[in-house]
Amino acid sequence: MDIHHNSGQWRRLRSMPGPVYRIFSLRYDEMENPRNGHSETMIVLESPDSVNVVAVTTAGEVLLVRQYRFGTGSYTLELPGGVVDAGEDHGAAARRELEEETGYSGDSWHYLGLVASNPVFMNNYIHHWYVEGVTLGAQQKLDPSEAVEVIAMPVDEVYRRWLAGEFEHPHTVNALLRYFAMVKLS
Repeated sequence: MDIHHNSGQWRRLRSMPGPVYRIFSLRYDEMENPRNGHSETMIVLESPDSVNVVAVTTAGEVLLVRQYRFGTGSYTLELPGGVVDAGEDHGAAARRELEEETGYSGDSWHYLGLVASNPVFMNNYIHHWYVEGVTLGAQQKLDPSEAVEVIAMPVDEVYRRWLAGEFEHPHTVNALLRYFAMVKLS
């Protein structure tokens, strides 16, 4: 079964740029519905791809970060990660983001795959990475707008909290799904 199969092609009648913000820009696409010929303007957020990292220490703990999220107005516990810079490989971005946010690094990296950030109205993807045996070797190098607390949590506690639905960020939930599927199958 092809999950990307469609019964007709949506036709873009025109596309107009919108405002540009710090981490995304708006685009307005007038789209024609192949089912009924109706056209409507859709909003697309254009943004670079991002990465997040399941980083497991030599002591068997997953590195998590607690930070304030303005959309929900609350602190979340999630995996370290961030935006892939222009021209940067997502693997290199994962290594850079892990070290910048946590001060940790490691050598045994595994790609866990990607997921669309939110295909309803966004055009970017999040790449999930796993690195084992990370050690602290540097200080955090946070952006001026970041305040990140690093928390090392035993893998079994992360698994329990993940199953209990305690992680809110969908990118973290998906990366942990892929990580736990990989470690249980290998």
